[in-house]
Amino acid sequence: MATTSAQDRAFFGHPRGLSTLFFTEMWERFSYYGMRALLLLYMTAPITAGGLGFDAAQGGAIYGLYTSMVYMATLPGGWIADRLIGPRRAVLYGGIFIASGHFSMAVPSLATFYLGLFLIVVGTGLLKGNVSVIVGHLYRADDNRRDAGFSIFYMGINLGAFLAPLVCGYLGQQVNWHLGFAAAGVGMLLGVVQYVMGSKNLGDAGLHPAPASPEASAAAKRQAQLWGAVIVVLALAIGIGSYTGMMPITASQIADAAGVFLLLSTAGFFAWLFLSGGWTRDERNRLYVIGVLFLASALFWSVFEQAGSTLNLFADRSTRNEVLGYAYPSSWFQSMNSLFIFALAPVFAWLWVKLASRGREPSSPAKFASGLVFVGLGFAILVIPARLSEPGGLVSPMWLTATYFLHTVGELVLSPVGLSAMTTLAPARIAGLMMGVWFLATSVGNFIGGRVAGVYESFALPSLFGAVAGFSIAAGVILFAFVPSMRKLMQR
Repeated sequence: MATTSAQDRAFFGHPRGLSTLFFTEMWERFSYYGMRALLLLYMTAPITAGGLGFDAAQGGAIYGLYTSMVYMATLPGGWIADRLIGPRRAVLYGGIFIASGHFSMAVPSLATFYLGLFLIVVGTGLLKGNVSVIVGHLYRADDNRRDAGFSIFYMGINLGAFLAPLVCGYLGQQVNWHLGFAAAGVGMLLGVVQYVMGSKNLGDAGLHPAPASPEASAAAKRQAQLWGAVIVVLALAIGIGSYTGMMPITASQIADAAGVFLLLSTAGFFAWLFLSGGWTRDERNRLYVIGVLFLASALFWSVFEQAGSTLNLFADRSTRNEVLGYAYPSSWFQSMNSLFIFALAPVFAWLWVKLASRGREPSSPAKFASGLVFVGLGFAILVIPARLSEPGGLVSPMWLTATYFLHTVGELVLSPVGLSAMTTLAPARIAGLMMGVWFLATSVGNFIGGRVAGVYESFALPSLFGAVAGFSIAAGVILFAFVPSMRKLMQR
């Protein structure tokens, strides 16, 4: 329900509260992508160069665990907001956790490094999904500005993602790793300050938890306290045991265990979904489609999100990072995706409208299949420069530029329709749950993508890039073959 007036058009024709949320999300993405651009490079940099000296296997495991947990945490983060503190406070507390995490990583020690990652995961879980919920609360259900408002909000995401590697990447690689992490913390701190100062523009949007009976609220608090205590005890036990040597658990082992838990939880969730009774035939057919699209989405993100892992390593170790005699940090490649989105998003928006007017717009499954093919082609063209760089040479930056262009095309084909497809196809009584499913697919994809980076040093690069490309393209072709059947199940 909207809590702002329909006449409020102070921010480009939209409620002025949208400006507060726009910059909150912009600075949050600035902090996330700024740190992510440095994360694997810092872990695999030699100790003499200020890094942690991890090999690619250990660094990839930690990277995959971190990026997957960031998205997985949006599920409990949404539950806490709905049941306990409301989205408004969840975003505030999340921003504070995130800033604290980045500043923790600015301190040069292994303990503060891991603490920082943990705090950022907790904070992102509280902020990421709930800030979008508040955006929705700014508009009435029948307000025709809603979609445009989310489009403006989405531009804030990409603006932060574009600027972050340029600033944090330069400071981290050219000055000091920890200064780069600190810059990410400063960005999130700016986001928190403007969020607090601009909260007066939000009215009552997201101020309270979802309505519930006193008994349900009390039960939710007890559950939160119990799980919070369990998590704290486990974290302390693992930390103390690992530090003292009584329980020598490595980061890779934790990543392996978390990965198994993630994949088993995902399988268990879909088993529960399909085996539950009470679905109509039409609902069950659509659940089958959701299952296939979930798998396609996870595969897509497992390839796409290697931007911060395998592609980041290739940019740093095998690419000539120089244009017209000007050298630049390898992390600057991380800004290319957002740059291409700014250029291509209006083109695709026009294209879909044009095709729809002619009755030729591709179905959601066809778009998913196209996304898999494009992201696979992005890796396919890297096979050639990977061979050229094998003797230790450096290749032109245009190869990675072409890869990021194709990956952005794949993202624009798949990502905007993903959440829409999930919520449209889902039975009404679990529509909210399907929003979490989209983030779960991203989480699974991020974990797999990080583990692929773990074999960067043990596989020949042409073989590694070729395998990733072949797997993704083959999955897209197979999905294309099933499009007619899936359209029947969708009744479209």
